Amino acid sequence: MRRSTYLVVLQTLFISLCFSQVLFGQQRDSVLLSKPVRFSLNQLTVPAGLIATGIILNNNSPRSIKNWVAKERDEHIPTFHSGVDNYLLVAPIALAYGLDAFGVKSKTDILNRTVILLKGEIMTHATVCLLKSKTNVLRPDGSNSYSFPSGHTAQAFAAATFLSEEYKDRFKWMPYVAYGMASGVGAMRIANNKHYVSDVLLGAGIGILSMKVAYWTHQYRWGQKRETRRLQTY
Repeated sequence: MRRSTYLVVLQTLFISLCFSQVLFGQQRDSVLLSKPVRFSLNQLTVPAGLIATGIILNNNSPRSIKNWVAKERDEHIPTFHSGVDNYLLVAPIALAYGLDAFGVKSKTDILNRTVILLKGEIMTHATVCLLKSKTNVLRPDGSNSYSFPSGHTAQAFAAATFLSEEYKDRFKWMPYVAYGMASGVGAMRIANNKHYVSDVLLGAGIGILSMKVAYWTHQYRWGQKRETRRLQTY
């Protein structure tokens, strides 16, 4: 992703964290809500399927699906351009922290939640950057050779997974909202002629899997001693 996109990610996260901290003092008498997210093979189905499909469709044949989609885009919306995808990709993160700040409790306390988010973000961006540098796939608009996979889409789906994990138990419809926003980012990357459908699918799989791994491997030890001491004083 471009430098401006990384700045948007960091700014949004910083603002959300500061806003949440303002109301954090009101949560001192609450119990720790964090519950480990257990690994299961069925959770690999979607990200593995997206990753495999993205790799399979990364075919440079003139009759390949990715080139057919790009051709249809050029034929029907050749002048389309929108910058909404640069902001929508971090909307799930802002929503997750915003809801918690306004008293709609998330599943994980703010400290552990933030550590999980940072781990997921690091894995997502490290994987995307490595693959971009190694694959050298030319973007459909010819601007550079960092097309495969889509960093915007990876970020959007990582953020969507974060929001979904934090609020899916409270709101059954939250995964639809989260992944709907992320899918919108992927669609816009294709419409903006910045990525092929294969790039978007691989990016989506990487984003979901990276954030899932962050949850699966987290030990939920951050801030527990301090929280215990606070509860004992009340």
